[in-house]
Amino acid sequence: MQLFETLLNGLLLGGLYGLIGLGLSINFGTMRVVHLAHGDLIVLAAYFLVLVGVPAGLPPLAAAALVVPVLFVVGWALQRFVVGKSLGRGVLPPLIVTFGISMVLQNVLLLWATADARTLHTALASAGLRMGAITIPTVRVVDFAVGLACLGLLLLLLARTALGRALRATSDDSATARLMGIDPRRMYAVAAAIAAATGGIAGVLLAATSTFYPSTGSETLLVAFEVVVVGGLGSLTGTFLGGIVLAMSQLLGARFLGPSYALVTGHIVVLLVLVFRPQGLLPRTAP
Repeated sequence: MQLFETLLNGLLLGGLYGLIGLGLSINFGTMRVVHLAHGDLIVLAAYFLVLVGVPAGLPPLAAAALVVPVLFVVGWALQRFVVGKSLGRGVLPPLIVTFGISMVLQNVLLLWATADARTLHTALASAGLRMGAITIPTVRVVDFAVGLACLGLLLLLLARTALGRALRATSDDSATARLMGIDPRRMYAVAAAIAAATGGIAGVLLAATSTFYPSTGSETLLVAFEVVVVGGLGSLTGTFLGGIVLAMSQLLGARFLGPSYALVTGHIVVLLVLVFRPQGLLPRTAP
């Protein structure tokens, strides 16, 4: 029964991990850019919710809904006016630029919010669902449901809409897409905005699920990296699956080896995937 409870909690927590990795997967899948500020954008969303939205008197749900368009605009602006200037000059310049954005965001958050721990205090955080002898935190059920819904919406966007076809065309061959009347710079900005908005949703769930600090962005980026690597670079479904695998491995490590082994177990699983299946569990075969 305890093993079943651990696996179930890992499945539900994997929804949040997968959601954290989706934005990074979108950036890589469209622009071939590993956005090193992705984790800090997620934490920025969490701080905006806790220090701006809720104190303004908005209900938590309304404040959470406000975070998404704000992060959409932030992601679009960063790509259009900062990151976009470095594209087309090799692999290293975008990495350096996004690393710089990460450092700036962390220090701005440190100055603005201090190093104190923050979290979103709601009734949801302490609620639980009874399943016989097992109690499942309600917030983790919400994490999984929202993560799965976001995955479904993103897959529909890419497969069923004109915007999705334009993004996929830009991802495949930006030069040919330009000849077909598609502006690659606009598509890159839209992809970055969607990735940031997805990160905004992850930031809301992060604030409701755990405590966070200005430096939490680095830890969040590591989670995003690992789920993308496990799932397969550029594969949204693979990324979500990678989040479940990573979360389960961490909770199993904590259950059988001790809480201090949770992160180590997750890292070992990532290493094993890199050694035996470097393309990931569900490698990207089509955008």
